[in-house]
Amino acid sequence: MSHVVPFPTTSNSSPQEASQVAFDRQELSAILNVYGQMVSKGDWKDYAMDFLRDKAVFSVYRKASEHPLYRIEKVPALRNKQGQFAVIAPGGLVLKRGRDLNAVLKVFDKARFRSV
Repeated sequence: MSHVVPFPTTSNSSPQEASQVAFDRQELSAILNVYGQMVSKGDWKDYAMDFLRDKAVFSVYRKASEHPLYRIEKVPALRNKQGQFAVIAPGGLVLKRGRDLNAVLKVFDKARFRSV
């Protein structure tokens, strides 16, 4: 069962003035593409999306009742520093961070990061 939160609405189009951070269509499409591949392998079973004031988070689960296996985060405040996208493992270990979401998501192409 997937948990879907509707996209937040804002009165201004400027990302700095948005009341919540969200993934745009292209970003969400890239994330769901990886999610679909991992579901077809049987590694992932569920997901949740959270849209907060300072970041958007896509969490993936093996089972709905567990802690997330990975979190894919978008933090616009880090756009000009380390990069606004990150893949985070349980315990807070940052596996990959960068400005390009597709490059960051390639961390899941590596066999050593397959869920156990």
